[in-house]
Amino acid sequence: MQVQEDFNRILAEREAAFMEKVVAGRSDEDRLRILDAYEFAHKAHEGQYRKSGHPYVIHPISVATIVADELKLGTNPIIAALLHDVVEDTPYTVDEIRERFGEDVAFLVRVVTKQKKTVYEMSKQLDNFKQMLDSINYDIRALLIKLADRLHNMRTLDSMSPDKQMKIAGETDYFYAPLANRLGLYRVKTELENLSLRFRTPLEYAELERQIARFEEENRETIERFLQPIRRRLQECGIKARVSCKNRGVCAIWRKMQLSGLSFRQVEPLQIIPIVFETNSERGVSEKNQCLEIYSVLTDLYKEKPGSLVNYVDSPKENGYQAIHCKVMCSSGQWVEVHIASERMEYNSALGCVAAGKGVEHWVETFKAVLHDIADCGKEDGFIENVVCNFYNDDITVFTPKGHSVVLPKGATPVDMAYEIHTDIGNHAKYARVNGQLASLRTVLKRGDRVDIGTEEEACPQEEWLGFIKTYKARKAVTNFLRKAKAGQKKSDYRLCSDCCPLPGDEVSGFRNEDGTITVHKRNCHKAISLSAKAGDSIVSVDLQADEKKKFPVSIRVKCIDRDKLLFDLVKVISIELNLLIDGLSITVTDSIADCIFGFEVSSVDELTAVIASISRVRGVEEVKRKS
Repeated sequence: MQVQEDFNRILAEREAAFMEKVVAGRSDEDRLRILDAYEFAHKAHEGQYRKSGHPYVIHPISVATIVADELKLGTNPIIAALLHDVVEDTPYTVDEIRERFGEDVAFLVRVVTKQKKTVYEMSKQLDNFKQMLDSINYDIRALLIKLADRLHNMRTLDSMSPDKQMKIAGETDYFYAPLANRLGLYRVKTELENLSLRFRTPLEYAELERQIARFEEENRETIERFLQPIRRRLQECGIKARVSCKNRGVCAIWRKMQLSGLSFRQVEPLQIIPIVFETNSERGVSEKNQCLEIYSVLTDLYKEKPGSLVNYVDSPKENGYQAIHCKVMCSSGQWVEVHIASERMEYNSALGCVAAGKGVEHWVETFKAVLHDIADCGKEDGFIENVVCNFYNDDITVFTPKGHSVVLPKGATPVDMAYEIHTDIGNHAKYARVNGQLASLRTVLKRGDRVDIGTEEEACPQEEWLGFIKTYKARKAVTNFLRKAKAGQKKSDYRLCSDCCPLPGDEVSGFRNEDGTITVHKRNCHKAISLSAKAGDSIVSVDLQADEKKKFPVSIRVKCIDRDKLLFDLVKVISIELNLLIDGLSITVTDSIADCIFGFEVSSVDELTAVIASISRVRGVEEVKRKS
C-alpha cells in the first residue's frame, strides 16, 4: 500500500512538472494537442511498469519534459517524445498516430522507433546506433529526442541490476555522451559522462565526489578573495557580468587522472571561473572585444600564465563552442582557469545545435556528409568505431604555412592533416615540419601548431599508419590504398619471401599458397628448403622480371679497416654516385675493424652487383656481400 502511494506521489510530481514546464504558456491549440498526446500516452502504457515498479508513463512524460524544458524544442517533438515508445511497446501503429497527431509527429515517432530485425548487420546494439545516426538524414529533432530518452534512462538507472547498469552506462560513455558533445549540448554531455562513471565505478565516483566537496570547502575563502576584486573592477568599468566558480565534472577529473597518472590534488584545474557578460549592443562593441576588455581587467589584477590564452571566439570548436580561456594565479599560488563568454555564447554552449536555429543546416549537412563517407568504408572497417573515435573527439585547430586553418580531432597527426588537405598529399606524405621543426608523421599535433607536410613522389601509405591516424578520411584513404596494393599483388600472382628477399636475376622457386597466391623464394632459402620437403607439389615455375620502375629491398654488409671519413665515403658512393636512397644504416667498430650494414632498394641482381663493385673500390673496404 505504501509503495503504491509512493508511486502515485512520484507520478503526481512528474505530471505537475510537465504541466508547469511543458504545457503552461503555450497557445490554446498547442496546449490541446500536447494534452491529447499526454492522455494518449497514459492510455497506451496503461498497466505497464518500469523495472523500478513505477508506472511506465512516467518515462515518456519525463522525456517530453526534457525535450521542452532542457532542449527547448517545439510542440511536435514534445508530442513525439510522449509517444516515442508507443509503437515499439504497445499495439498502436504509426498510422494511428498519423491520423490523430499529423504527419510530422508520425514521422518523428517512426524514426525514433527501433527497427526489429531477425538478422542484425553488425549487432543489435551497433545496428541501433547506426539507425540513430541515420535519423539525421531525416531530421535532427529525432536525434535530440533519442538523447532526451537516454538522459532520463540514465537518471533512473538505480533500479537496474549491476550488469544492466554496466551495459547501459557503457553505451552512454561510448556513444551518447560524445554525440551530445558533437551536437554542442555541453550540459547534457557532462551529465551523461558523470552518470556513466557513477554506475560503472560507483566506489571511485563516490570517493571523487567526497574529495571535490572537501576541496571546495577548503578553497571557498581563497576563491571568494579571488572573485571579489574582479566583480568590483568590472562594476567600476560598467560591465554587467556574472562571476562565479564551478567545480569540474567528476568524470572530467577522473579522466585526467587516468590519462596523466596524477593524483586528485595534482589535477589542474579542479575548478573553473566562468565570467558571463551581458552583451551591450548600444556601445557598438563586438562580443570579441567585450571578451578582450574583461580579459584586460582580469590580467591587470592577476598574473597570467604565459601561453595560456585560448581564443575560441575567432576559432570556435566544431560543435560551435565560443569563449576566451586563460589562466591566472590566485593568492594561494594556484593557477585558476577563467572562461569569458557572452550570455549568447553560454546559451549556445548549453543548447548547441538547438540554439543555432537556422544556422544548424550547414552543420547538419556537414555531419551527414561525414557519416556518408564513413559508411563507404563498410562495416568491416568498423563503422561505429570510425564515428565514435574520429568524429566525436574533442577537436583542435592547426594551420598550414599559409595560415589556412584545419580542424582535426584531438590526438591527430600530420598524416590526418595531409589527408584533410588532399588525398594526393596524404598518399605521398614523407615527413612534416611542426612549428618549423622536422617531425615524424606520427607526431601528435597540438592546438595552434603550424604544420608543413613534406611529400615525395615515391612515398606511399604504410600499414603502420593505421595504428596512429585518427580521422575517418585518413583511415579510409590508407585502407583503400593498401587494398589496391594487395589486389595488385594478387594480380601479379606472387609475393616475395621476407626472409631471403629475392631479386630479379636470382635463382628462385615459387610455392603456391592455399589462397592461390605464390610466394617466391631464393632456392637456398631455408623456408624454400623446408617447403620443398613438406609440400613439393606446391612448387611452381616463376620468372622474376627486372623492371626499372619496380624496386626491391636489399641489405649489404661491408667490412673494412676504420679510418677518418670512412662512413662519409661509403655514403657518398651509395647516395651520390649510385643515386640510391639509403633506408637503413648501422655501424659498429671493434679494434679498428668497421662492420657496416646498409639498406636500400635495387631493381635486379645486376644492379646490386654493380653496387657491390663500386663499394669494393672504396679505400679500406675488405669485404662486401649481400646480407640474407
